[in-house]
Amino acid sequence: MWNSKLLLGSWLISTVAIFSSNAQAQLPSDASANWHHWRGPTADGRAADDAKPPVRWSATENVKWTAAIPGQGTSTPIVWEDQIFVLSAEPTNKKAEQAPKKHERSKTQPPEVYYRFIVSSFNRETGDLVWQHVAVEEVPHEGHHPTHTYAGASPTTDGQRLYVSFGSRGIFCYSLDGNLIWKTDLGDMTTRYGWGEAVTPVVYGDSLIVNWDQEQGSFITCLDPATGNAKWKTDRPGEVTSWNTPLVTKIDGRGIVVANGTGRVRAYDLSSGDEIWNCGGQTVNAIPSPVRHDDFVVAMSGYRGAAAFAIPLASRGDVAAAEAWRWKYSKGTPYVPSPVISGNRIFYTGGNRDILTTLNVNTGEPIGEPRRLTGLGNAYASPVAANGHLYFLGRDGACVVLKDDESLAAVAVNRLNDATDASPVAVGDQLFLRSWTKLYCVQR
Repeated sequence: MWNSKLLLGSWLISTVAIFSSNAQAQLPSDASANWHHWRGPTADGRAADDAKPPVRWSATENVKWTAAIPGQGTSTPIVWEDQIFVLSAEPTNKKAEQAPKKHERSKTQPPEVYYRFIVSSFNRETGDLVWQHVAVEEVPHEGHHPTHTYAGASPTTDGQRLYVSFGSRGIFCYSLDGNLIWKTDLGDMTTRYGWGEAVTPVVYGDSLIVNWDQEQGSFITCLDPATGNAKWKTDRPGEVTSWNTPLVTKIDGRGIVVANGTGRVRAYDLSSGDEIWNCGGQTVNAIPSPVRHDDFVVAMSGYRGAAAFAIPLASRGDVAAAEAWRWKYSKGTPYVPSPVISGNRIFYTGGNRDILTTLNVNTGEPIGEPRRLTGLGNAYASPVAANGHLYFLGRDGACVVLKDDESLAAVAVNRLNDATDASPVAVGDQLFLRSWTKLYCVQR
C-alpha cells in the first residue's frame, strides 16, 4: 500500500525509448520476465511486453488458486522465477514485559503483545508454500493507522538475494531458498501521529537504498547488498514521514537516487550520497513514488493540495524556477497511489478517490477531462499497465480495467470482495492480487 516501488531495455518497450542505454547498467538481466520491484520491471507500473494477464475474473472465474497469508499485510508481493515473496505480521499471545509508551503526538496506541514478522515464499504455479520464516518477533513501539498494517513495506530482489524491510524491526537479507544472510538495525522510527511505517528498499547493482523518513532525524542510506554494511548515509533535513519509495536510475553515466518528500524532491549521487538537486512544492505526506520518462522524472503528491513536477534528471542545485522544470501540474494528484506511465501518457487518480486524470507526459497538458472510474471506490494500490490495458485496484477488491488507447473504454469491473491495498502484479499470463490475508493468482 504505502507503499499504497528501472530497468528498461529497448527490448522491453517498443513504442517509445524511455531510458538511455546507461540507465540499464547493473540491473537484473532477466527482470522483464519477473516482477522484482513492487512497481514491476520498470519501476513505474508497466508490465513486460509479453505479459498478458486476464482482464476479467471474479471469486469463481479465472482464479487459479488462493493462498492464505499468516497475519496481515498491505505490501505488494514480488515475483522471481517460480517464487512469489510476501511479507506479513501477526500478533501472538505473548504479553510484553513492559508495554511501550505512547508518544505524546501519536494518535495510535502501541500493542501490548509480541508480533511475528513473517517472510513467505509461495510457488507461482500452485500457490503451495515453499518456505516461511519469522524474521523477528518483537513488540512494536508504535501503533499504526487503521488502514495500515505492520507489514507495509514491499520486498525486492536482484535475482541473487531477497531483501526485506520491516522498518524499525530491521532490514533482512535472505537467499532465495530462505536462508538468512544478514540483518541490520537502523533504529526505531517516529512516524507522523504514529500512523506506521513503510520503508521499501530498492536494489540497484551493488547498492541497496533505504529511505528513512520520520518526524525527526530523517536520512537516506545505501547498504552493501552482500553484507548489509552501510556505504553512505545522508541526512534529509526538514523531511518528515513520507512512506514513499526512491527511484534509482542513471543519467549521463551517473547513478541517481530520487526521493520524494514533504519538503522537497531530492536527487542524490548513487555512489556518494551527495545531494545533486532539489525541488520544492510537494504537499504534506508525499507518498507517491517518482517515475521516470525519457530524461526527466515526475514526482507528485496530493494530500491537502495537489502538486506534480517534471524535473530534468540532469538538473543541479535548487530547481526553483519555472524554466527549470519540464512542466508543472496542480490538479487532482494522488495521495497514496503512484502514477503509471504508458507510451506518452501518464495516468493517476486524485487523492485516494476514483477520479482519473490523463496527462501528456512530455508536456504536462491534460488529455481530455478527468473521469470517474465507476465501480472502483477508494484506492491505495498503484495502477498497472499490461498488454494494452490499465488496471486500477480499489480497496474493497474491485478492479477496473480500461483499454490503454485513446478511448480509455471500460473493459470490466472485476470483484473479489476482499481488502486489497497492495498493487497488482502482472507477469506472463498471470495477475497476482494480494489482500490483507490472502494471495490470489488470476489466470485464464
